[in-house]
Amino acid sequence: MNNRMQDMIEWIEDHLFDHFSLTNLGNHMGYSPYYCSFKFHQMAGISIKKYMSLRKIYLASIELKKTDQRTIDLAFKYGFSSQEAFSRAFKNTFGISPKAFRKNPQLLQPYVKLNMNGIKESVMIDISQKLKIETLQHKIYAQFDQDILNILNGQAMYEQFCTHQLMGKSDYAPFNEAMCSNDTSVTIFSDEFKKMRASGHQVSLREYETITITPLKPLFENKYKCIVLWFGDDMFCQMNLLTVLAYLDQTGYKGKVFFHMVKEMTYEVEEIEVLPEGYKEIYQQVLIHHRIPKTQLMPVMFQGIRLYLEYVKEDNEITTYIKKHLDKSQDELLEHLFHLFPQYGLGDAQYLKIIETIKKHRP
Repeated sequence: MNNRMQDMIEWIEDHLFDHFSLTNLGNHMGYSPYYCSFKFHQMAGISIKKYMSLRKIYLASIELKKTDQRTIDLAFKYGFSSQEAFSRAFKNTFGISPKAFRKNPQLLQPYVKLNMNGIKESVMIDISQKLKIETLQHKIYAQFDQDILNILNGQAMYEQFCTHQLMGKSDYAPFNEAMCSNDTSVTIFSDEFKKMRASGHQVSLREYETITITPLKPLFENKYKCIVLWFGDDMFCQMNLLTVLAYLDQTGYKGKVFFHMVKEMTYEVEEIEVLPEGYKEIYQQVLIHHRIPKTQLMPVMFQGIRLYLEYVKEDNEITTYIKKHLDKSQDELLEHLFHLFPQYGLGDAQYLKIIETIKKHRP
């Protein structure tokens, strides 16, 4: 079935811009239009319409960034009825207008073509990305000497930096958390925060402090002129990034802050300077009150927040997919979830908890 599904995806990709119709897709696949629509949604977790919309708006963002084509021409090229419709869809997806994005291109979470036949691959860092990371590090060292703290998203990234000898001369600390799961408190890293997070993760307070708080001692005890945040573009990483930025805002940090966005499968990295001011309020609106902030956000964080607000719903695209595929073995189901929902960035522990909860409440 995966091969047939991939054939469907390839046909959709080939017809993103030429009057796509379910009838023609059905004729190509040898199925009814309804069955194609149903099967795609069942296997991919989203509708064909939503998949095509996300792909087209992302491809349009690349052209906005790399070409000088008029916005109205891009709107028609990518299937929108008007420039206004394109601008509205772009802002709904990325939280920024096409005009503002073109003037000041910012970091985005990509919407790449689905691949139903792939498997979760181990991390491979090619030499070009390793050199780029080292170049970014040297540039920051030249400005701030060694008075720099690098905070990495979790132990796995920390160990990859160690393994590939990417640790520079400054300090490094992992943020071992999953802020997209469980409740949190207003004051970050307070006693209430630690107790609440430990309870949510179902570990003792001592275990939580050992896993999460102790590695961050350099952040709490030292004063740095520069803090570099190494986080991915997925929802999991963006909620962790939001929490760290909110903590820096909470403490009134006045040094420089850089966000290095890492694609964790390739370790391709992009850099942007960030001002922590205002992130404490954003953190509260998102992680406590579960609503979209009115503040202008980095597009990649806006995307992460939109995904988070979907994720915290009792019924979301992930739970819907799991409910339809409980007949699969646990390993097979996990492999499909990793593959279909990489934008969420969830790990085994999060998915297993969701699966267990769904099975427990199954009629």
